[in-house]
Order: sequence, then C-alpha cells, then structure tokens
Amino acid sequence: MDREKQKMRQPYYKKIYSDILTKKFPGKINECQSILSKEELSVLDIIQLNERIFGCHEISADNQRLRSYDNQSISKILEYQKKYDLNNTQLSIHFKLSRNTIARWKSKFKIDE
Repeated sequence: MDREKQKMRQPYYKKIYSDILTKKFPGKINECQSILSKEELSVLDIIQLNERIFGCHEISADNQRLRSYDNQSISKILEYQKKYDLNNTQLSIHFKLSRNTIARWKSKFKIDE
C-alpha cells in the first residue's frame, strides 16, 4: 500500500464518549457537552473528557507511556507553560508527563516569546 493510503485514522471519540455518557453517566452529559460540541477533538480535549467523566484517577506508568500527542496539542501544552510561567517540573506534574519529554518538545517546537 502507498504511504498516503496508510494514514492512521483517529477513533471517533465523539461517538465513543457520547455512548459512555448516555449509557453509564447520564448525569454528566451537560458537563461534557461543551467539549463534545467541538468540530474536532484534540488530545487535550480527550484527556479533559476522561477526567470529567471518570474523575481524576492516578494514571499508571504503562498507560502514560502509550499516550501520543499531535503537534497542535504539543504547542498548546508549551503555550500553557509560557502563559502560566511554569517550569518543566511544574508542567510535567500538571499534565502527567516526563520532564525529558517536555525538554525535547521545547527544543523541537520553538514557541514565540
């Protein structure tokens, strides 16, 4: 197959989370509607939906290792760091990331001052 045809498709998160909300958590539909009404969900939106629906649980190291971030989400995370004047350690705790990952992102993606 051609590389263009092999593009990875993202799961249809809107449908998945809508089904979870209607079947298991009908009381939280209004709370999550603002995120689900977006045209396209980013990685950060999905993380926020998880926290709103299931609460803040400790994320295991195995689960954290399997996360992947697109360029748009990485730039939003780095802009968040600049906006709130956080160092790499504070940002890593907030988003549950490795400090080394953040340092690597900062060298790869230059955010304007």
